[in-house]
Amino acid sequence: MTDHTTPRPELWSLDPGQLHLNHGSFGAVPIRTQQALAELHAEADTNPMAWFRAVGARVAAARLELAAYLRTDPAGFALVSNASAGVTAALHTLPIPAGGRILLTNHTYGAVRFAAERFARLNDAEVVEVAVPLEADDDTVVATIASALDDRTAVLVVDQISSATAMTFPIDRLVETCHAVGVPVVVDGAHSPALIDAPAEDGADFWTGNFHKWPCTPRGTAGLVVAPQWRERTQPLVVSWSEYAELPERFDQQATNDYAGWIAAPESLRLLAELDWPLRRSHLSTLVDEGARILAKALGTGVGEVARPAPTMRLVELPSSVQLTQESGEALKARASREIGAEITVTGFDGRFFVRLSAHAYNSLRDYEILSERLPRLLR
Repeated sequence: MTDHTTPRPELWSLDPGQLHLNHGSFGAVPIRTQQALAELHAEADTNPMAWFRAVGARVAAARLELAAYLRTDPAGFALVSNASAGVTAALHTLPIPAGGRILLTNHTYGAVRFAAERFARLNDAEVVEVAVPLEADDDTVVATIASALDDRTAVLVVDQISSATAMTFPIDRLVETCHAVGVPVVVDGAHSPALIDAPAEDGADFWTGNFHKWPCTPRGTAGLVVAPQWRERTQPLVVSWSEYAELPERFDQQATNDYAGWIAAPESLRLLAELDWPLRRSHLSTLVDEGARILAKALGTGVGEVARPAPTMRLVELPSSVQLTQESGEALKARASREIGAEITVTGFDGRFFVRLSAHAYNSLRDYEILSERLPRLLR
């Protein structure tokens, strides 16, 4: 008999020779979901014609389960491959005029920034970045973003939980502030499913989030929640046979694709329920807090001063002697994997560099203790 504080690594097929401390980037698919996925692939390969005759109904059934998990209106919930695809679809739906401004923050995920920049280039719009301090509380976040709104602002694209900085933004207040002056809001909730209850219910025009991260579904599973006023004009980026279907059905099948991951996704949600997820999530928050303190002490630095950190991610500052570029950061992660057996990610913000730690049900305090023993010597 186990409780919500007992690590459950046996439920995953993760390499026991590595420390897996970066769940937030790509998730990890549990064994039972892998098995369900393998069975679906075998079924598809046994009779592809029969598989594709039935796949639409099965995708729709899975979509309803995923919408219920988010506690959102299923009529406005579409399946997409990832949050970046969801943000891109939202930008292509909104009537952003030439000269209009797409408002981002300095916490915005890189691929989302690129999507906004491409849209701006193609439509003679402009991307404007708002600088939000890492330690900003909710009042400061709202006031800072509100001060950047003007009559040219066409949309705010904002993180619910930022990727690089693991910071939680006050989406309800930002939506209220923007809507008061007629500015639509697109929420990048890439990390929100399973970390925030009912994450899409703050009234944003568009919300998108990944299920492959914290809910542990097969990769390529994400959702796009569309407010009623935008549903008729929201289209998938790939034109296929569902072009004239209603939302959300028009997103269900975009050409010949591998839909098994979407169909298998609810299996991971059932596992989270069996793990007493709300209680376990609270435990994981305590665990990653302690892990971050241990690592910060070993490095002689501190835990990132995030006013409202994500429930299960923390920043630990790297020594000031460590200065990283995109290339050297990737090299450091590869060395950590190869030389000290640790899967970690490193991020940068405002000239400072951090290890971003994650905690999931397979992690124990010993994982962070071992990292704290090994990482300092890698950085020497």
